[in-house]
Amino acid sequence: MDRLNQRPVVESRFTTHDGVELFYRHWPATGERRGAVVMFHRGHEHSGRMAHLVDELDLPDFDVFAWDARGHGRSPGERGFSPSFGTSVRDVQTFVDHIRDTHDIAHADMAVLAQSVGAVTVATWAHDYAPRVRALVLASPAFKVKLYVPFARPGLRLMQKLRGNFYVNSYVKSRFLTHDPERQASFDADPLITRAISVNILLGLYEAAERVVADAAAITLPTQLLISGADWVVHHQPQHDFFDRLGSSVKEKHVLEGFFHDTLGEADREAAVGKVRAFILRQFDDPAPAVDLNDADKTGVTFDEAQTLAAPLPEGSLKGWWWKSYRKGLRWAGMVSDGVSLGHRTGFDSGSTLDYVYRNEAKGAGVIGRLVDRNYLDAIGWRGIRQRKLHLEELIRSAMGRLRADGTPVRVLDIAAGHGRYVLDALTADGTAPDAVLLRDYSDINVRDGGRLIEQKGLAAIARFVKGDAFDTESVAGAQPGTTIGIVSGLYELFPSNDMIRASLAGMAQAVEAGGYLIYTGQPWHPQLEMIARALTSHREGEAWVMRRRTQAEMDQLVREAGFEKLEQRIDEWGIFTVSIARRRAA
Repeated sequence: MDRLNQRPVVESRFTTHDGVELFYRHWPATGERRGAVVMFHRGHEHSGRMAHLVDELDLPDFDVFAWDARGHGRSPGERGFSPSFGTSVRDVQTFVDHIRDTHDIAHADMAVLAQSVGAVTVATWAHDYAPRVRALVLASPAFKVKLYVPFARPGLRLMQKLRGNFYVNSYVKSRFLTHDPERQASFDADPLITRAISVNILLGLYEAAERVVADAAAITLPTQLLISGADWVVHHQPQHDFFDRLGSSVKEKHVLEGFFHDTLGEADREAAVGKVRAFILRQFDDPAPAVDLNDADKTGVTFDEAQTLAAPLPEGSLKGWWWKSYRKGLRWAGMVSDGVSLGHRTGFDSGSTLDYVYRNEAKGAGVIGRLVDRNYLDAIGWRGIRQRKLHLEELIRSAMGRLRADGTPVRVLDIAAGHGRYVLDALTADGTAPDAVLLRDYSDINVRDGGRLIEQKGLAAIARFVKGDAFDTESVAGAQPGTTIGIVSGLYELFPSNDMIRASLAGMAQAVEAGGYLIYTGQPWHPQLEMIARALTSHREGEAWVMRRRTQAEMDQLVREAGFEKLEQRIDEWGIFTVSIARRRAA
């Protein structure tokens, strides 16, 4: 135990999802605990640099936690390195889960305070994972770092392709961070300051920040934003754009004139710290009700977006000409590429197409056809789909392990299985068969080909594939009594109506036993929405494939209201596809 301030601090470690042990500091409440403040430091820094806030916030009835991010401070790893920005975002989820499980503090009793790069990491986590914490406080989020070298980002990306990962030294001097001479001196003398950052994290930070600022409406948590008015390190406009687009019912913004980038370490930080303290106390004294997303399919950002994509482009417009030309090119590609041809025949969202994407084997007419097919299969959306398959398999195996540990039979029901490859691969990965498997789909082709796959894998004794409507409540409810793992993958993303999703989930809630598990997918973001809507056809008799995105908060709300409690989530590096596992609550 050391003393960085008046309140005693306990030093601890927690294990991340990939086995790395990260260091953190914990300042227990000095009175009866009311909640917790979880703090995330700036880039280059560590938890000790935020320790002064424990006393300055003057919240004696709150536990305070602060970590050293991987590659920083007293946490292990090469300095400034993380396998990816997405890994660092997932570390946030692992940390708050650790606090919940180890210190018995519910997510709803946590306020999260983050600064600079830490604030971008937390904002991305809030967008992608839809945590149900009490409040967010974001100080000087580094949504767009000022890179004073022209064309710095394209240059860094090119160098990354040529050299692989490398490190970028920080050009930021302490005198540009704060007016406080003592704070400047401590920064310069601190041996735990990280002086460089890996280029993969820097570029990942930029990409995630652009995505989160553009889609800030997906964040519905009460949020306070502090902007340093004289910031030399990051641009202001993305911070204002983020605030304007926030979907929170309670949000407040404060521009602190004359403040440099180290907002919470500035010479006159009492003004900033006072605003943080008051905001946190307001959220605990009078909690804001959760934003109701039940009608997000009828009004709001994602509804408007889908309506725009569904509307025909003006005749003769340059944009219309572009997409017409793109569709012609896609028709040519279908003449030589097996994958594109299959998409034209069955729909680019069909089970047959997904099975082809899962197999990931480029096929076509000659060398040109295979090259075209490889380019098609390497599209970012299909890469995300293959990562979704891996996440599905991981969580299916996790659910099976939990059930077996409890001595509960493993009875699996997938209500829209496509060809069922991802389910059958997951169920047979460890060589131990489940007790029963029922796969369903509306498509005769999928039922036929899925049945063949069951035969090929030698699972006919325990598995069946039948035709069924995933949106018929009674049909789903009665499909397999005693189901302990219900799966719905890649289905809800294709249908904009929440009424349809509620009907399907109501059936799942009846089919899955109390204590059983639901594994479900989501698509809170996609960088190719317009291309998909303007150029690709769906399985619904060749109609345009127009998708309405569901934010993770919206998807989780529908699942929660059906009677399930979300436990864990996975998401790909691009923030496109999520896979979640939830437990069925007792009726």
